Amino acid sequence: MKVSHFLNLLLIITLGSLAIAGNSGCGQIGAISGGLKDTLPPALLTASPKLLSTNITDNKITLTFDEYVDELQEVQTNVLVSPYPKNFPEFKSKLKTISVKLKDTLQPNTTYAINFGNAIRDVNEGNVLKNFTYVFSTGNTIDSLSLTGKVQLAETGKADSTMIVMLYRNANDSSVQQIKPAYIAFLKADGSFTFTNLPPGKFNIYALKDGDGGKTYNSKTEEFAFADAPITVTENNKPVALFAYAEEKANKTPVSTSTVKPKTAAQKKLKYTLGSGGQKQDLRGNLVLDFNNPIKKLDTTKITLTDTNFVAVPGVSYLVDSNKVILKTKWIEDADYKIVIQKGAVRDSTDSTLAKTDTIRIKTMGSADYGNVVLRFKNIILTQHPVLQFVQDDVVKESFSITGNEWSNKLFPPGEYEIRILYDDNNNGKWDPGSYIKKLQPEKVIALPKKFAVKANWDNESDINL
Repeated sequence: MKVSHFLNLLLIITLGSLAIAGNSGCGQIGAISGGLKDTLPPALLTASPKLLSTNITDNKITLTFDEYVDELQEVQTNVLVSPYPKNFPEFKSKLKTISVKLKDTLQPNTTYAINFGNAIRDVNEGNVLKNFTYVFSTGNTIDSLSLTGKVQLAETGKADSTMIVMLYRNANDSSVQQIKPAYIAFLKADGSFTFTNLPPGKFNIYALKDGDGGKTYNSKTEEFAFADAPITVTENNKPVALFAYAEEKANKTPVSTSTVKPKTAAQKKLKYTLGSGGQKQDLRGNLVLDFNNPIKKLDTTKITLTDTNFVAVPGVSYLVDSNKVILKTKWIEDADYKIVIQKGAVRDSTDSTLAKTDTIRIKTMGSADYGNVVLRFKNIILTQHPVLQFVQDDVVKESFSITGNEWSNKLFPPGEYEIRILYDDNNNGKWDPGSYIKKLQPEKVIALPKKFAVKANWDNESDINL
């Protein structure tokens, strides 16, 4: 068969197949598609009682949405009811409906708000209806006043979004320790909060890291904040600033229930290691020898810091701190030293001594191993005794008092740091918490938003506007 005849026959067969499919109604031409993905959250169709209803006496609420809704997510932590209930409401979801049953007796002339947070989502795609709030009133009007503010951790200048903010009406000093609040607000990631649908009047305001869920301040190890005076809620409220602190540090050391095993002969043998710097000695610090047992006696005539020719370095002082021997001296940069520790120099609590005389070689760092740091401050309050803190992994690594608008240090260890400014009100060189009983606010720390990188052998300068 010729190629042209074959192509004509193939065309006839194809057209015939299409005609049969079109006449039979059993097929159609086109691409198969699953449609666009649903990205919209459920939308409220009806509410009973209606949104913003007044003079409500019924404690049952029904909300109907335009699509099937999933079971409410983490109701206890997502849903916020105002005023705060003594008994948490009952929530149920079925098909396109969410029902709410309030278990408390409704208060007269009160505006209620139920904020669902991230609890409502559709069944198919899990799209969340964020912060949907149902509002009604048992009186003739809907309260519409609001109060905003921010909570910061006083010691770090940062926020803890797991804390809550609490409002009390007609409260005394012990109310926050004994009874639950009238209103509660959650914190956003930056520590900010908003109360809505408030009535006018005076409120005592507090912030709390509610470890036990009791909504009361009952432990000095809980992060807590209080305002010095009640807040008057009006149409023009200024934002409230709260500074949280824990009056006492929680004991994080677990209680050991295991039996203490006696030390072996090898463990009893007196040993030591160089401190964190190892054989590279920081020009700014002391040399530390860490022993494996508490030190009972140090004979300073049998431990000597020398140069490379074993000539003793003058002006060296020695200090014993538990299991550490600390050598203090004025180091020469980029220099070699030796430490000679004779056999009987150290005696521990078991009367053990070193097995033999040791010689340790160390070398000091040079100026090129450090960075030159210059910081210029604007709007710093020198009368409040500011302290400059360099922080890594939430640990203050370096701390300096600031006495002027410019601070510099030519021998600063390289690394990336958070910078904080502590206003050391009592000028004792450290942060002090507050006391609710004494009505004493904590000392405050300002945390700069950006980290500060210090490079070795480099001029590291920055202007800091507070």
